[in-house]
Amino acid sequence: MKAAVFHRPGKITCDEIDDPILENQDDIILKVTSTAICGSDLHMYSGGIPQARPMVMGHEFMGIIEEVGRNVLHLKKGDRVVVPFPIACGGCFFCQHSLPSACENSNPEHYGPEGGIFIEKGGGMFGYSDMYGGYNGGQAQYVRVPYAYYGPRKVPEHLSDEQVLFLTDIFPTGIMWGELKGGESVVIFGAGPVGVMAAKSAVLHHAGKIIVIDTLAYRLEKVKMQTGCETILWENAKDTIAQVRALTEGRGADLCVDAVGFEPDRNLLDRAKATVNFEKGSIKVLEACFSSVRRGGKVSILGVYPVNYDNFPLGQIFDKGLTIRAGQAPVHGIIDQLLDYVIDEKVILDDIITHRLSLNEVEKGYQLFDQKEDGCVKVVLDPWK
Repeated sequence: MKAAVFHRPGKITCDEIDDPILENQDDIILKVTSTAICGSDLHMYSGGIPQARPMVMGHEFMGIIEEVGRNVLHLKKGDRVVVPFPIACGGCFFCQHSLPSACENSNPEHYGPEGGIFIEKGGGMFGYSDMYGGYNGGQAQYVRVPYAYYGPRKVPEHLSDEQVLFLTDIFPTGIMWGELKGGESVVIFGAGPVGVMAAKSAVLHHAGKIIVIDTLAYRLEKVKMQTGCETILWENAKDTIAQVRALTEGRGADLCVDAVGFEPDRNLLDRAKATVNFEKGSIKVLEACFSSVRRGGKVSILGVYPVNYDNFPLGQIFDKGLTIRAGQAPVHGIIDQLLDYVIDEKVILDDIITHRLSLNEVEKGYQLFDQKEDGCVKVVLDPWK
């Protein structure tokens, strides 16, 4: 089969590899009909998440079931399903407490309670390094899906792949900061795919004011068209924070969302600091969230931070009395409700797609997405073209 294979940072190619097989009777083999490149994939592409051996990429995918293990009773060959990006057993303590991304059984080699940098990680994920289980991902013609009695969800036939594909990751991630009561001010840092989904989520939850911040004008124009939000073009942190406060009666926002993570646009000083402190990337966007949120407000960290960081502003967090939420989205627990939003036409997800390519063009797709070329916001790959 064809698959997008990671070889080293900056090198992901479409290769011919062996088809997957059922390894356990809880598995299914899925014929992938649509898959996408996620911002998290860029963490491996850049070298920010280390990976030594070749691996099939991709955790945003869906398709048609080709084979079914005998323990998977509610699915059959020919069913069309969408698959959550965390791999979870459904029966352990954390799965039973609505935290499938912390599954105790899906990452046996590297799992643990510590949450360390390279050891004692959370549950498994598709195509996201050996630290998270070493599972091949879905940027391929076929993929093995473990614990298939728990994860995959059937898709109504009247919905296209593109209408539901982003239920795999970026829409659940964008909505994971929790329900608003209505009327609150929400500031979202980052107008990439997750930031756009966070803005759509704020609309669903009747936020009073939605402000999206990014360094690229074309992304801000697009999210404004999609959600009606206000926008701020980031030029520097000080001016950006001042603009947020000016738009929120001087107090700051009720909720700030970091939809960027550890790899924001950085200058030489940012890079030098990271090198001196043995850090990956920067927490400059997160720091801007802490300054932009009001006292007693909330900060939701949707972007990935894989290591510890020097000068973390704990004193500011304490003085302002902030509530912080972070982590991987608990997709299994919310995907059914989010699918209903799509069915009921309460939200449109596929309008973020800017590029549709064949799997053979995966190198081009990664370059466009990584370099933000040609107005790229989201790339969807067809494994069969």
